[in-house]
Amino acid sequence: MSASPPPDPHPLNLALQALDPLPPLVVALSGGADSSAMLVACAQRWPGQVRAVHIHHGLQAAADTFAQHCEALCTRWHVPLVVHRVQAQHASGESPEEAARNARYAGITEVLQQHWGGGLRHVVLAQHADDQAETVLLALSRGAGLPGLAAMPATRIRGGVHWHRPWLSLPGAWVRPWLQAQGETWCEDTTNQDTRFTRNRIRAELLPVWAQLFPSYRQTLARAAQHAAQAQTLLDEVAAQDLLLVGQPPLLSALQNLSPARQANVLRHWLKGLGVRASQAQLLELQQQIQACTTRGHRIHIKVGEGFVHRVEDRIDWYNLKL
Repeated sequence: MSASPPPDPHPLNLALQALDPLPPLVVALSGGADSSAMLVACAQRWPGQVRAVHIHHGLQAAADTFAQHCEALCTRWHVPLVVHRVQAQHASGESPEEAARNARYAGITEVLQQHWGGGLRHVVLAQHADDQAETVLLALSRGAGLPGLAAMPATRIRGGVHWHRPWLSLPGAWVRPWLQAQGETWCEDTTNQDTRFTRNRIRAELLPVWAQLFPSYRQTLARAAQHAAQAQTLLDEVAAQDLLLVGQPPLLSALQNLSPARQANVLRHWLKGLGVRASQAQLLELQQQIQACTTRGHRIHIKVGEGFVHRVEDRIDWYNLKL
């Protein structure tokens, strides 16, 4: 799966031009090769204007070693570092990977607010084209919809923070040689070799076959993700318009006047605005109940997310069981 040698000057450096003139900024530093390289590249380009956050999950015995590597790396490159400990145990129905990812985002956002007073709002992540390809294939394996197939955006605003991935179009094979050329090392995450995790099996077993059949698979899958992201943006715009028509909470008769596809789209949009993620089965059951609701006495009470959607007179609403 090796990529062709990069031209000079190195694309890893050139890609950071897209972030000018953002600094000061924060690098999400795990201690692995990719994030270590990102830390060094940013420190070279913007000396004195870079900060770093290392999220200590405590999920493996080597966690302290990763933190120590990050501390030493940041000391050498004169980058202020905050090591932030989080609890990343996954909840029922949540994958360990998802729990760790959510803990990282929340932890970094918390550090920005607590340690730097919220003045730093731009975070750089080190995912590259190989990570994007894995994410698309993982989404396909799970039967994901457009949001999943859109994979990782190059730039995203989440929790009031701008998250940037300047290397998303570049092959991961370029990272380690570049980092070694800078005289730096990294920590190897042994869990990346554990093929009990689907992402690791995709990386170890599926992508080598894809590379033989489709040498340009990185660019192809990235293009597919971009198409999915565009389509999802359009659906979000339609949903926002439909939500104005059906109201909040939604009017039953207005929902019934929509086609099944638009009805599902606006229901997802409404629930997402409430912080609720509905499964496909829950959404389908809700739609069936909405269509069957033709009399005043028809009751709707369906579990969706951590709460329930129920009928309130001529509308439906959602309430949280924990409140």
